[in-house]
Amino acid sequence: MERQEGPRRTALIVVDMINTYDHQDAELLVPSVERVVPVVAELIARAREADVPVIYANDNFGRWRSHHGELVEAALARPRADLIEPIRPDEESLFVMKARHSVFYETPLAYLLWSLGVGHVVLAGQVTEQCILYSALDAHIRHLEVTVPRDAVASIHPHLASAALEMMERNMGARIVTAKETGFTRADDR
Repeated sequence: MERQEGPRRTALIVVDMINTYDHQDAELLVPSVERVVPVVAELIARAREADVPVIYANDNFGRWRSHHGELVEAALARPRADLIEPIRPDEESLFVMKARHSVFYETPLAYLLWSLGVGHVVLAGQVTEQCILYSALDAHIRHLEVTVPRDAVASIHPHLASAALEMMERNMGARIVTAKETGFTRADDR
C-alpha cells in the first residue's frame, strides 16, 4: 500500500462497539452504551459524509478463526442487536481485529493510518477507562493527534472514565470535546 501524500488526514476509530454484551461487565456497561450509540452513529455518518476513513477496531473475543463479518453477525444475532444496528460497518468501513486493550497493540493499525496519511485520530466507543485510554496513549506515543468526544465513549465505571478523560487531556494532549465539536473536513477540501 502506498502512502497518501498531502495534509495529514483525520480518521474516526470506532473501538469495540461490535459486541454481544454477554460478558462479565455487560450489565454495568450497557446503560452507558445505550447513551452513546446515537452519538457514535452520528459521528460515523458525519465522517462518511466528509469522506473521512471510518475504522472499526474490535476485540476478537478470543475467536481466533473469526473475521469481522462473523463478529458483526454474532453481535446482531444476540439480544442487544439494537446497539449494533445503528453503528454497523458499511462496505467502505475498514476493520482491524485486536486482542488486547489498545487498538495498536500487535495490530496493523499504525501501518494502515500511515498508508492513509492519517495524523489525527478521533476515538469513539468503549470502554473509556480501558481501551480508549490505552489507545489514546498508544496514539500519542506514535505522534498522532488525538480527539475523544466525551459523549461518544461508554464506560463501566463513570468515576474512572472521568479520571481517564482527564489523564488523556493532561498527559497525552488529547482534545476532549463533545461530538458536535468534533469536526470532519472533506478529504477533497484539504
